Amino acid sequence: MKGKLAALFILSAMSQVSLACISVESESNDSESDASGPVCSAQPVAGSIANRRDQDWYHFDVTSASILNISLDHSSGDDFDWHLYDAASRLYSAETSNRPEAASVSVAGDGLYTLKVTRYKGRGDYTLTVDGIPGSSSGSSGGSSGGGSSSGGGDCGLGSRPSKPGGLTNYMTGNAEDICVTQSQGGLLVMGGGTDVDAAFTRRVAPKLGGGDVVVLRTSGSDGYNDYLKNLLNADSVETLMVDRVQFANDPYVEWAVRSAEFVWIAGGDQSDYLNQWQGTALQQALDDVIARGAVLGGTSAGAAVQSEHIYDPDGVLGAYSDEAVSDLCHEYINISSNFLTTPVMQSVIVDTHFAERDRMGRLMAFMAGLPAGISGIGVDEATSIYFTEDGNGVVDGNGHVYVLREGAQTSRTQAVCGQPVIYEDVVRYKLSEFDAFNILTGQTTVNGKLIGIDGRSSSFYINQPYE
Repeated sequence: MKGKLAALFILSAMSQVSLACISVESESNDSESDASGPVCSAQPVAGSIANRRDQDWYHFDVTSASILNISLDHSSGDDFDWHLYDAASRLYSAETSNRPEAASVSVAGDGLYTLKVTRYKGRGDYTLTVDGIPGSSSGSSGGSSGGGSSSGGGDCGLGSRPSKPGGLTNYMTGNAEDICVTQSQGGLLVMGGGTDVDAAFTRRVAPKLGGGDVVVLRTSGSDGYNDYLKNLLNADSVETLMVDRVQFANDPYVEWAVRSAEFVWIAGGDQSDYLNQWQGTALQQALDDVIARGAVLGGTSAGAAVQSEHIYDPDGVLGAYSDEAVSDLCHEYINISSNFLTTPVMQSVIVDTHFAERDRMGRLMAFMAGLPAGISGIGVDEATSIYFTEDGNGVVDGNGHVYVLREGAQTSRTQAVCGQPVIYEDVVRYKLSEFDAFNILTGQTTVNGKLIGIDGRSSSFYINQPYE
């Protein structure tokens, strides 16, 4: 099961406010990012190894230096092992034939720990017990209890800032207290990757921010946006959160940070990883509410791709080139996901970035040909952005172009079946430059449209030079 589906399963079993101690594993917990938890001190957890490839992951927080007594019991015919990890490395492996497989391990504390159960031979049920986890006991609340004291903060209707969970990497620049800013109409900033567009932040976001707080979300990287956005936007604070695990995406600290921010920015990275770690979590819901509460949501590259209803989601396969995508509607490198954000202006839309630079016009049209009728495509060049208000009005900033593709009365999906080259004709293309406008809901625009298409039977597959 993919991580994004596991996140949905975990969410159904846990409160979005606090994660209760588990007593049974939650499948699929076959990878560290999908670990079941939290495991609480002395609370037995029932699990099962189903086959030779099965492995089970668990997580828990440790708030201070401790000795953990870990025991894995199973039937006499099986030989199961366990491995303990902190955020950086494997700390201990218990790989004997003993039953139970038990050991005591000293840990430094103040962080997130994960534990993997594997098999040497056999299959079947087991019971895992971890004793000695400080501040944790059966029936206690887990997810945000460890790894840092509660930060002070203003109360703008959300209460004070929760405690930061152990293992969550964050970078705070500016005032850690929440500042209360009254906002009205929300907005969405879609940026094409490469060099960030200063003008989009200063023209579109800063007036809406009102000196408020910014949260940057990512699953890898560092704090490169903190000083840049704080100075450019005159923000009260910028906090970068490395939400690289499902349990962090469900943690009250992360949810509170997003709900209290006046501007939420999703950095570039891997949109598949964002979906795998965030879909079906409290973070997803908080992101879905950003624009509705009058704040600004945005992202660049992968952070822009996840804004639309339909999302190109390679998730473990190679990224599709245009000449590959047009050759087969169901090419092995094409995978489209949905059911992430429900932003009204992004419904029946798919976004692609690094657009002209990587010649993604062909693949965007191939994506559209496989989606429901009435789909629109938005292709954004590097160093370029388009900002949408809640009523759909979009305006472009930056050095490149934004290409909006829409189906019109003449559009024909002449050949759009699996296993065959894609023939998709008379798609209406609008090429927008800086300050050009396009309403994605009504189609009203300041530029003229042009009919373009693709014919995947030909090596020169573009019909009517789509970039000109």
